[in-house]
Amino acid sequence: MPWLRILFALTFVLTAGAQTDARLRGNNAPKLYSEIADLMEANRIVIPELARAGAPLAENFRQGVKTLAVSRQRDHLGVLYQMLANAKVYLQLLDAMPKPAEFSVDVRNQINSLSDQVEKLDRHFRATLGYREQQVLSSDRDNLKRYSEANRTVAATADGENRVVFFGDSITDGWKLNQYFTSQPYINRGIGGQITGQLLGRMKDDVLDLAPRVMVVLAGTNDLARGVSNETIENNLEMIGILAQAAGIRPVFSSILPVSDYHEEADPRNKRTPLRDPERINALNRWISQTCKDRGWIYLDYFSALVDEAGRLQKELANDGLHPNAEGYKVMAPLARQAIETALAPPDRKSKRRSR
Repeated sequence: MPWLRILFALTFVLTAGAQTDARLRGNNAPKLYSEIADLMEANRIVIPELARAGAPLAENFRQGVKTLAVSRQRDHLGVLYQMLANAKVYLQLLDAMPKPAEFSVDVRNQINSLSDQVEKLDRHFRATLGYREQQVLSSDRDNLKRYSEANRTVAATADGENRVVFFGDSITDGWKLNQYFTSQPYINRGIGGQITGQLLGRMKDDVLDLAPRVMVVLAGTNDLARGVSNETIENNLEMIGILAQAAGIRPVFSSILPVSDYHEEADPRNKRTPLRDPERINALNRWISQTCKDRGWIYLDYFSALVDEAGRLQKELANDGLHPNAEGYKVMAPLARQAIETALAPPDRKSKRRSR
């Protein structure tokens, strides 16, 4: 693709002075894109000569905004580059157009504002490109060492301490365990965006070396979104359990959570079912449940408590159709507590609980 060749050719020039703190976070980037699109349209109205010449550029830019709005990647470099290129050419046209002497101060401020916003977009693009290059070249590209410093400060397990490590992706990462399990020696080792293969890669540092009595795993939804096969997900999860069990840690495997599209109107990215097929979630949960039964591990069934009659994540338990909100975690917490108690129970009591 032409834009990709341009990106590679310009990488070293653009990133030489890039500052990663110029990247726009959260909703700041979409807000900037919309402001630029609106200013381009407004300037076409006040400068008739620009209306025809600038129309394709303004339309291309707005299409880029729409593409990013539904993209899994908010800062897709190819789309950003095309948007920036169109905005810069638009500014060149705007600068070349004759301006009526009677232009009001407001109109001139509007033109200056567009120039400032495009410059801000340029800084965001350069910083994002630099950030991506750092990710690719980093020795820890998969963020496996995120908890290295925190792990060094974790004390050795005390006698009688029922330490538990919650191990997973963003659903675990965003769970404020101290608010739901007060005064418990529970350690959060979730990392947003990770797949089961990445969890397997950090098992030693983030689970085994911390010597918990119980490990609670919640993972697999990101694998589905990235097209990882069920077989690979199953192999990774089983190996995580085998490693924990070999180290004397009792595995608890959570079901993959249901998803929904109920919040799509608020943000097109909240359409979750195309990337996380509910049928695949059901199939994997059946496998997790059966594997736990076969190996004597604990199966933690969040799915049944969170799903609605349509087979989707209950609307009120998430704000984006994927990540539980506070109400969702309130439903999950007692289920996790019960599963941990079962895992900690002596073998004879454990078998009695299963037979009930």
